[in-house]
Amino acid sequence: MYPNLYFLFQDLLGIEIPALKLVNSFGLMVAIAFVVASGLLKRELKRKEQEGLIAPTETTTVVGKLAGPFAWASSAFLGLILGWKVLWLLWNAGTLFSGGGPPQQHLFSGEGYPLLGALGAAVMGYLRYREDKAQQLDQPKEKKVVVHPWERTGNITLMAALGGVVGAKFFHLLEYPEEMVAFFTEPSLQGFLGGLTIYGGLIVGGIAVALYGRRHGIRFLHLADATAPGLMLAYGIGRVGCQVSGDGDWGIPNPHPKPDWLSWAPDWVWSYPFPNNVNAVFGPRPAGYTGKLITENDPWPIFEGFGTYLDPGVYPTSLYETVMATAIFAFLWSMRKRWKVPGTLFSVYLMFNGMERFWIEKIRVNAPMELLGMTMTQAELIATLTFVSGCALLVLVQNTSWLKGSSEGDS
Repeated sequence: MYPNLYFLFQDLLGIEIPALKLVNSFGLMVAIAFVVASGLLKRELKRKEQEGLIAPTETTTVVGKLAGPFAWASSAFLGLILGWKVLWLLWNAGTLFSGGGPPQQHLFSGEGYPLLGALGAAVMGYLRYREDKAQQLDQPKEKKVVVHPWERTGNITLMAALGGVVGAKFFHLLEYPEEMVAFFTEPSLQGFLGGLTIYGGLIVGGIAVALYGRRHGIRFLHLADATAPGLMLAYGIGRVGCQVSGDGDWGIPNPHPKPDWLSWAPDWVWSYPFPNNVNAVFGPRPAGYTGKLITENDPWPIFEGFGTYLDPGVYPTSLYETVMATAIFAFLWSMRKRWKVPGTLFSVYLMFNGMERFWIEKIRVNAPMELLGMTMTQAELIATLTFVSGCALLVLVQNTSWLKGSSEGDS
């Protein structure tokens, strides 16, 4: 496992760059997932506009008007962070990250170069002000601008990211009440960034995107279809981050010997101890495995600050989900031009998403709950609702009379 890029470069290339300890493996893969999903969405929105399924909108903008103090302050704040914190971290990375503590403790501390921060704020604030003044007109004028749906891809991605993080954190806190208490009694940025539930992100992020699309005249069903393949592939890429970092999204203990039908695959595909996992799990866990310290007799390196493994090994469920998500993406991508009824692609995405997550939960570690006399996990419940929602939406969109009214008025 590689909790961050520092250990990856160190282990595979023999190169030590302390500043890379700031680049977490999971966070990097999530960022890549957003970029990939955004690129696929932009491509689909262009195609749908070319086919006449969605249309550009006209908006009015004011040319020659000063952006104002808020814009100047934003640039100044960026300069403050770069001078005060970023330069300090890069310059002192060799000593700051030599201990076993998480590098984020320095990132979110008050340490840094305050004078360089003040200088950076002054320089970048002034440069933005000067650029703004150079474009100012004596008489600002209004101008009609045509905005294509694909030009809003960046904003759509931003809405998905913001809504996704908030939703993922909220659902995680609902699943683990003891963390909710700590989150509000001892609030911290670290506490906010750690612990996310994917379905919460999908639900809240999806609502945010739908509201944005409605506001800007992008029909919901077409927007949903355009996002579906990218969402599935992004999920698979995110699970790569879970697998590489060992963030705890693994399965239940699997001490059983590898079956003959899987003889072609390496042993870690069947059962994996997640050495050097990012959580540094140590001691017995209710799921049935125990975190143990890696010793010199073990076949793995010992990464400072991590250095534990699971005994017995567990199902690498994040790997399984990556494979399934990639296969589902390939199917959705191949069918996106064949299914002409708006909403069909998104319906099938919901159905596959629900089925995949429901069955993987059978071998995943998660907190169970009681509902109507049944024991299930939060993910199993939401996965079931997701599948049912996909089935219901598919029935609705295939009803041509309903679809005709929707295509004329939905947004």
